[in-house]
Amino acid sequence: MCGIVGVSNHRDAAKIIFLSLYALQHRGEEACGIVSYDGKKIYAEKTTGLVADSFDERSVAHLKGSFAVGHTRYSTTGSSSAKNIQPFLATHKGRPIAIAHNGNLTNTEFLSEQLEDGGSIFQTTMDSEMIVHLLAKTKNGDLKSWMTEALCQLKGSYSLVFLVGDVLIGARDPFGFRPLCLGMINDAYILASETCAFDLVGARFVREIEPGEIVFIKSGRIESSFLPLGNKKCKAQCVFENIYFARPDSHIFHDNVYSVRKRLGAQLAKEHPVKKADFVMAIPDSGSYAALGYAQASGLPLEIGMIRNHYIGRTFIQPAQFLRDFRVRVKLNPIRDILKGKKIVVVEDSIVRGTTSRSRVEELRKAGVKEIHFRVSCPPIRFPCFYGIDFPSKKELVASKKSIKETARFIQVDSLKYLSLSGMLSVMKNSQQFCHACFDGHYPEVVPQKAGKYLLEKGCK
Repeated sequence: MCGIVGVSNHRDAAKIIFLSLYALQHRGEEACGIVSYDGKKIYAEKTTGLVADSFDERSVAHLKGSFAVGHTRYSTTGSSSAKNIQPFLATHKGRPIAIAHNGNLTNTEFLSEQLEDGGSIFQTTMDSEMIVHLLAKTKNGDLKSWMTEALCQLKGSYSLVFLVGDVLIGARDPFGFRPLCLGMINDAYILASETCAFDLVGARFVREIEPGEIVFIKSGRIESSFLPLGNKKCKAQCVFENIYFARPDSHIFHDNVYSVRKRLGAQLAKEHPVKKADFVMAIPDSGSYAALGYAQASGLPLEIGMIRNHYIGRTFIQPAQFLRDFRVRVKLNPIRDILKGKKIVVVEDSIVRGTTSRSRVEELRKAGVKEIHFRVSCPPIRFPCFYGIDFPSKKELVASKKSIKETARFIQVDSLKYLSLSGMLSVMKNSQQFCHACFDGHYPEVVPQKAGKYLLEKGCK
């Protein structure tokens, strides 16, 4: 996943980046970094850990200049080592280049072989570094053609923020898998993964960067261009952003995430009602909004059956399974007086590996719940994602190995129902513009051999 942000022509650029990364912390908890530029010199602060733990007043004050980019990391490509912390920084023909990348390139094997044969030496194991090498290999004409030629060689998903000297550049891949938004703070421009970053720093949301679009921001002016065919290809925005990853107070893909999740829950109640239940409850926090929609549509009361420890991070985005298992146990605590002897509908946003859901159900059983009817506000996740979500192989996905009945037995619930694919898409604005390959295996582009079996293009003609 990852969160990215860039600021142009603001005297407190580094402070704006710091606060924006704080708002985007949910997109990655492994590491964070900020690079700034004062017109003469580049400054960088990068470290592992959370934003609030990694930066203080002194470190932010060190980041001088009116231009800055930042990144909060969750690794899908490359290890979690310090050398892979972004923004990635390089110098080419005297110009400093900083890059922050959200997404996952799918032609890395081809690109790395091609670049190494041409003499490139890699410092990291990130796919993001390849973009800098492509820029170095590209004829350095005007900035627009230089950037366009390099990005045309990429396949897969990318939302990018560059700082090339005093020019801030934002770009999205032609399918638009990952979000990227444009805002303004007085006369300064800001780019960020989600609009929740704008709210925290007092920025005004202007618009989303379009799929295949590259924006160039310099001296308070913005210019836009598109990759060849970028605005003509079909869109494939990641539907999982709306289901789980994005913050509910963000506006992405031309819709409010909170409203989408409520609509998913309401549609789930229509498709899979539970006639005899005492109340509906969510698995906090990502399931809370779908549960609210389910309760309102079904007429059942909504209760808060579990309390979340807010000092524990998100379990899904922990890089090691043993950390996920530990955090599941300490993250949520059931309220026994409310749950004991009750028949409940538990609403969850998704089931990926199944281990988290199983642990939560075990805690509910220990609290004395009589019946658990589990409802999921998306279809079963049966196929790997190659575009930046961390389920890269089928063997990790419980729905690819087990039927729904078998999954219900595995997580130990009385019934288990998922929202249908058609039902999910019915509540989305511009539903034909979403990638849902993790549910049906219809990938919008050819996936390389290294990523699994060679998958034919099905989504876009």
